[in-house]
Amino acid sequence: MALAYSDIKVEIREISLRDRPTELYKASDKGTVPVLITQNNQIIDESLEIMIWALKNNSSQRWLSEDSNKEMELIKENDTTFKKWLDCYKYHDRYPENPREYYRDHCGNILSRYEEKLNKTKYFLRDEISITDIAIFPFVRQFANVDYQWFENNYKLLADWLNNMQASNLFLSIMTKYNLWDNKNYPIILDYN
Repeated sequence: MALAYSDIKVEIREISLRDRPTELYKASDKGTVPVLITQNNQIIDESLEIMIWALKNNSSQRWLSEDSNKEMELIKENDTTFKKWLDCYKYHDRYPENPREYYRDHCGNILSRYEEKLNKTKYFLRDEISITDIAIFPFVRQFANVDYQWFENNYKLLADWLNNMQASNLFLSIMTKYNLWDNKNYPIILDYN
């Protein structure tokens, strides 16, 4: 979403994580996605870092504030604490030591704080969208998709926020399904436009 918002043209390579191409490991030893290779061959292999890079290359952007400490604190908590409990909740059968509701309750501790924020402002930190909303959005979406009715019944403001984010033109514009990249016929190119 940050790349599209910043109107940065990229070539997208859809890969299977079950059959990762060697080119992925050539670009990033981590072998995870996403990976962005810039025009000057800079490798950026963290979602948040890609977002920040895109926004810093957009002089008219309004998502990243000058003083982004609050934004980064909230995103960091989401990417560490919330994500840990979210993974346990989504894949509760892999963590049989506790019932699914146990993991859901731990996620709920953070989701309740998000709900409180939305009681004060339209978005998490202000009345206009910010990097915080965009960074946290996919994780809340994953949580809601486990049991949407339960989510909607327990987090009314967050459910409205999620529905608005999912209905946005920006989100809809990036939700294109791509065919898997055939790396045998199209070798990786390290110079993007």
